Amino acid sequence: MALDIWQPLLLSLKVALWATGLNLLLGVATAFALSRWRSRLSNLFDAMFTLPLVLPPTVLGYYLLVLLGRRGAFGAWLEHWGINPVFTWQGAVIASTLAAFPLVYKAARAAFEGVDPQLESAARVLGLSRLAVFFRVSLPLASRGIVAGALLTFARALGEFGATLMIAGNLPGRTQTLSVAIYSAIEAGDEAGANTLVVVASLTCIVVLLLAGRLTRGHAPQRVV
Repeated sequence: MALDIWQPLLLSLKVALWATGLNLLLGVATAFALSRWRSRLSNLFDAMFTLPLVLPPTVLGYYLLVLLGRRGAFGAWLEHWGINPVFTWQGAVIASTLAAFPLVYKAARAAFEGVDPQLESAARVLGLSRLAVFFRVSLPLASRGIVAGALLTFARALGEFGATLMIAGNLPGRTQTLSVAIYSAIEAGDEAGANTLVVVASLTCIVVLLLAGRLTRGHAPQRVV
């Protein structure tokens, strides 16, 4: 039974780490761009980037299958290069990244919008480039919100189920994440196994949330240099 617990747990942690890393890169960049972009279209883009938060996970999974399946818009092109994310752990990463993206995006955007633009303007006057202003002024001042968003993203990716099941499937030892393993145990009538997996998942998420609370309370904005 230990193997049945550890394999999906380790795979879930692996998928969640990858999803969190990708979302940090994509979410922070997108959040900063939209927080500084003044246009009527910015609200439309904001709604699009937030959409995965409210859409049913099965709808996200369906979109991924349509796009990445062998007959999908990008699936045929990926197949030409020998890449097929369907029924792979990489597919689970894609599903978790999409499902958790709004959490880091919304947190990062709110954090960037809370940065005083006069500080950025002063840094530009002092001769810093736009890139230097971002890394030395904007990012440090917004880091508290970004850290909170990243940890919530990790917790969300850790528990992703619907979209993951549709695109990655349920292959024990290959694509069976913790949430999918719980579903399989319940479906098979293995109450004891399901209870054990539920406790492991719950404790893991509680630890992540406690860490998020501790870091966000103790992480003061860095000094601008």
